Amino acid sequence: MRTSHKIRETKETQIELNLSLDGGAVSIDTGIGFFNHMLTALAFYAGWGLELKVHGDLEVDGHHTVEDTGIVLGMALKEALGDRKGIRRFGSAYVPMDEALCFTALDFSNRPFLVFDADMPQPMIGEYDACLTVEFMRAVAMNAGLTLHQKCFYGANAHHITEGLFKSLGLAVKDAVRQEGTGVVSTKGVL
Repeated sequence: MRTSHKIRETKETQIELNLSLDGGAVSIDTGIGFFNHMLTALAFYAGWGLELKVHGDLEVDGHHTVEDTGIVLGMALKEALGDRKGIRRFGSAYVPMDEALCFTALDFSNRPFLVFDADMPQPMIGEYDACLTVEFMRAVAMNAGLTLHQKCFYGANAHHITEGLFKSLGLAVKDAVRQEGTGVVSTKGVL
């Protein structure tokens, strides 16, 4: 079973997460409506089962909630993948969202890195600070051991751009974690 259960508590956030890479129920409650929407889309397009409950210091702002959720999700991805034997490893996807076109390419290389190129035309999307998208993606990449490249080629609406990035991430992850064999996909023989 490619699953993980994580609990993480700090002075800023309390997070409980259940992840299944092979599907299941999706239930998201972070206290930030738009972020719930993005995580639900991510889980749907990745084909995950994802149950997530976050209580964060939203009286400050959404930063700790979003970043810490990325940390825990990245840790869960790493655990659920185990030694990464048999997975395709690489994935990529384009997603058009109305006027915006977004792209994700990734490698479950066990070498974390983020390249993020997506300007946000509006600073806020509901109660969600648009600049937190890069913080979430960085936290996931660093904690999952994921090389992650994301780009928005063009777009005028921060909602559409952010949604395109989350959906393309889901599609690329689904492709990359697909099991195709029994060995590690690396000329070195190990990731």
